[in-house]
Amino acid sequence: MVTSMVSVVTVTAAAIGAMVHYNSTSTADPLAMVVAQVATGKSGEALMHEREEIILDDAATQSFTVTSTPKVTSNPVTSGNNGGGGIDIPPAPPVSAGTAEAIAQSLMPDYGFSVAEEWDPLYDLWRAESDWDVTAENASGAYGIPQALPGSKMASAGPDWQTDATTQIKWGLGYIQTTYGTPEAAWEHEEEFGWY
Repeated sequence: MVTSMVSVVTVTAAAIGAMVHYNSTSTADPLAMVVAQVATGKSGEALMHEREEIILDDAATQSFTVTSTPKVTSNPVTSGNNGGGGIDIPPAPPVSAGTAEAIAQSLMPDYGFSVAEEWDPLYDLWRAESDWDVTAENASGAYGIPQALPGSKMASAGPDWQTDATTQIKWGLGYIQTTYGTPEAAWEHEEEFGWY
């Protein structure tokens, strides 16, 4: 774009200069002479190169063809919370308790919890609360692996809170960190009062 503008200004200035000095007895067209000179110079080469690129780009865009249409679920299950993005997010299928436990172990250090020191109390706590079941729900409305009450609190960790173990575990670890400091302290409270 800049090269084109510089070239246009150069051609225009040269044409004006040629017209000012144009000899009235000459039969040659001064503008044609200037354009011919520019075409053989560096500005002309840049213009020719840019023209070739435009032609190639145009040809490339016309050569695309659609080979198939994308497959879309006809009736996706929605999470009930699209996170403000304008589309509903289909829920992830629930994972096994063993997978949820592995996710928890991998996330514990992000919350300052040592797996070696805090895994047993965390395991016992969530085994007692939900048996590590992503869709566990009790009569009071507590939901998920950490038994958030109400379960919708976990939406702060992600829109897929109803079925995603990672989202639930992140929320649960954050809750334990903020409320009790450690999984061990949360487990002690659970043992004493039957809830945490």
